[in-house]
Amino acid sequence: MTRFYTLFLIFLISCSHLKPAFELTQPPEFVYVPAGSFVMGDIFFENNDDALPLHTVELEAFYIGKYEVTFEQYDEFATQTNRPLPDDDGFGRGSRSVVRVTWNDANDFCRAFGYRLPTEQEWEYAARSGGKDEIISGASSAEEIDDYARHKDNSVAHSFPGGTKKPNGLGIYDMSGNVFEWIGEYYQFYKTDGDSVQWHDLTQSQIRLIRGGSFKEQLRTLHTYWRVGVLAYFGEYDIGFRCVVSEPDLYSIPLVEKGY
Repeated sequence: MTRFYTLFLIFLISCSHLKPAFELTQPPEFVYVPAGSFVMGDIFFENNDDALPLHTVELEAFYIGKYEVTFEQYDEFATQTNRPLPDDDGFGRGSRSVVRVTWNDANDFCRAFGYRLPTEQEWEYAARSGGKDEIISGASSAEEIDDYARHKDNSVAHSFPGGTKKPNGLGIYDMSGNVFEWIGEYYQFYKTDGDSVQWHDLTQSQIRLIRGGSFKEQLRTLHTYWRVGVLAYFGEYDIGFRCVVSEPDLYSIPLVEKGY
């Protein structure tokens, strides 16, 4: 059987006795990302201090959203949880990638369905089609950017529906461009001690990470190693998200009590 599933179908087949407190009419589709290791950071130029030093990361298998979460999906969740709908700035809702959601909004959405936001390592590994040398998600050459990404020079000033450009090698769309994507962790600099990565404790700063660039950004921000720190409560018109789930959690997704 193919390793590309929608998580919803997995629930129906193997977890039919478990039903989350919140359900979506059109739940996110998820793509399988196999376990592996890769060198994380600015492997291309080695001149971005924010993405250095290079370091090797090993990851277990996980699933990541095939597309960014849409207005339609988020609106349904917001209605069920009695929270305000994000502004669409007059450009319409539906299948457009949702924007104007804070880190907490994105985190709450993912957790409500037993998912979570990706770690920074998971995001970069998946964006690079499983750790390949891809400067734009799906492409080893920046000259291919128009084939794979929505950016400042080929888009208008709003998010697009997912999948209007080519997917990367794992079948994931828009990991470069369209909208920035919230990461689960706080923003912090890389610091190595031998071969292990040590993280600063910046939990008091409330600065979270976004990755991938957006429809209003130029090329460098769309690079797969590019990192941006943003205050968690920012809900900008070019920031959205996608969810992930760990492979071991497929059959033990925690139920969420009503009123979450």
